[in-house]
Amino acid sequence: MAFGRKKPENQPADLFAGTVAPVEPKSHNLAEVAVDAGIIDVNPSTASIPIATEALVPNLDPLPAPVAAVATQDVVRSNYSRRDSLRGQSFDAPEPAAMLTAERLIDTSKRFRPAPESGFRRFVYYVTLKTVNMGDSLAVRERKAIDARIAANLEGGTKFVPVLTRKGGVGKTTVTTLLGMALSLNREDRVVAIDANPDRGTLAERVSKNTRFTVRDVVNRAASIDGFTDFSTMVSRDVTRLDVLASDNDPMLSEAFNEGDYNVVADLAARYYSIVLTDCGTGIVHSVMRPTLQRANGLVIVSGGSVDEARLASETLTWLEANDYGDLVRNAVVALNTATQATQLVKLDEIEAHFASRVRAVVRIPYDPALAAGSVVKFSELKKATQEAARELAALVVDSLHLPAK
Repeated sequence: MAFGRKKPENQPADLFAGTVAPVEPKSHNLAEVAVDAGIIDVNPSTASIPIATEALVPNLDPLPAPVAAVATQDVVRSNYSRRDSLRGQSFDAPEPAAMLTAERLIDTSKRFRPAPESGFRRFVYYVTLKTVNMGDSLAVRERKAIDARIAANLEGGTKFVPVLTRKGGVGKTTVTTLLGMALSLNREDRVVAIDANPDRGTLAERVSKNTRFTVRDVVNRAASIDGFTDFSTMVSRDVTRLDVLASDNDPMLSEAFNEGDYNVVADLAARYYSIVLTDCGTGIVHSVMRPTLQRANGLVIVSGGSVDEARLASETLTWLEANDYGDLVRNAVVALNTATQATQLVKLDEIEAHFASRVRAVVRIPYDPALAAGSVVKFSELKKATQEAARELAALVVDSLHLPAK
């Protein structure tokens, strides 16, 4: 039965519009239902109260597609990445120190580029009070790029690079000297060239000799060498900072330099030098060659410009591959010495193409009177083409020391 009552005065008319819904005879637990306070009678004497019977059930429906997409975009991650940062993605933790890279922080705009080295570009830079910076020329940029390759950091301890071939007289000692000087001029660490020729090598005669010690003295005094100061007294240092350790100068003792002796010298050199070049003998079957190749991280093969010199250099690669040094061959650099006889009659392009199919790279060493004389090499007095060839060889060798074999 419905109850009605008289509308009180001063009450809104719409509050009492209509009749109150009848009460269901079924009883309800108030803890399980929701009460709509907006329709409860304000008069305490009211006998009936309308109750909503809808249960309090949480809404478990999935988010609409647009809402879900927005929520996904707001997710943050803690695994930082410079690439993700550039994309504008956010993270749920402070940035680590590793995110402060030179690429991110250094301003590379023209206003902050280094001044051009020389020429018209440098003149414009200073005439305009450093407001116009045209940058270096292409030639200067290429030179700086090679400098950076030569000076690249090498990880993993001392690197050993033998310079060898099966034929004598093709310029192994000359190439070793040029390579060592180009490395020493551009690197901050130490480079040493060891003359491991058991037949009386001449590597020490290519630099200004300032000591009488040889590899034999190093072997005999190995136990007393306690530091670089002691070792440095036994090498000749060039103005380029290249250190050279001479071979035995007594023909009667030259054969005494064997596998064990080389290991003693190499172990000592590895304490104080980052790169060790080994000027190998004419043969590749003597006892010193085995430890030389076992320690090798890179390899330089020297070929002359004649038919037989090129063939013997190629046979050297074949011998190495047959003796499980295939990785060294694929990563090797061939120095093609064009100062040998008969190069005017030979198609050097064909020789270069042959070696390019077997090794990582080939570099031509041009004829230079300063090298042909067979005396002390002064790098600053070499022809520009010779210096550039030596620097390119050095860059390729450093590349091969931290790149996988192809």
